[in-house]
Amino acid sequence: MRWKRKKSTVAGQSAEADGQWLAESPAQREYQEQERLHRRNVTVCRAMLLALLLAMWELCAKLGIIDDFIFSSPSRVLFCFWGMVQDKSILGHIGITLFETLVSFGLVVILGLLVAVVLWSSRSVSEVMEPYLVMLNSLPKSALAPMLIVWLGNHVHTIVVAAVSVAIFGSILTLHNGFLSMDEDKIKLIRSLGGTRMDVLTKVLLPGSVPLIISNMKVNIGLCLVGVIIGEFLAAQQGLGYLIIYGSQVFSWEYILIEKCIMRGGWRIGGLLKKKYKEKKLNGGSILGNQYTSFFDGRKVVK
Repeated sequence: MRWKRKKSTVAGQSAEADGQWLAESPAQREYQEQERLHRRNVTVCRAMLLALLLAMWELCAKLGIIDDFIFSSPSRVLFCFWGMVQDKSILGHIGITLFETLVSFGLVVILGLLVAVVLWSSRSVSEVMEPYLVMLNSLPKSALAPMLIVWLGNHVHTIVVAAVSVAIFGSILTLHNGFLSMDEDKIKLIRSLGGTRMDVLTKVLLPGSVPLIISNMKVNIGLCLVGVIIGEFLAAQQGLGYLIIYGSQVFSWEYILIEKCIMRGGWRIGGLLKKKYKEKKLNGGSILGNQYTSFFDGRKVVK
């Protein structure tokens, strides 16, 4: 009992010391306040600069300094967008592009991971296929789109294949190189304990490559969207890429600017969600990739 009381006293003193150590000093609070003020000023300046540019653009179009038929104007873009919202055509364009992007992204993630695992598991297959993967990754993907239309026809799956071709080869090479750079000591330890190749894959390779896989996915989602837009340039009757090509054909900047604003807004929302997720993970004290499952007893071990 005396030992338990002493232990609890020591634990209480340790917790109190940790609380004092984590307490912010006045200098830290002042620095954080300055950083918040700086970010607020930057945001306000950006908004004011954007408002100034839009006002100058609208004024020049109204005064006839620029031809609003060729250069359009903010008011024409707004009225065009509102008309597309009322007839719900903009929702169809966004929906089909989003669907094609998500499908191609899922295929790239699954196929890239499977092929990278196959290349890692067989040295011979890796050495045979690597030059071909490098060659295919270096090909201009926009040049493949007309060939895909001839081979597969003017369908949605043609656009999906075009988007997959943009991201899949780089994804395979990145994952394969990451697998090869895995810590050899961990693999030798699994082998020495009688582990099989499947144990190495499930206990060391895949858990240790989670940050690499997530980083690769963040790159692939952008490449898939680019591939979808390229495919919609040539083989679509709906979608944001179709809006771009249609606007350029009829000399309507409104459609092109609406598509650019939608894509920019989507990337901005995605960036904010990623930032909030990172802040939540940091505040919760759990960061993905810093934990793995021990091969010995299955307990969670924190690096």
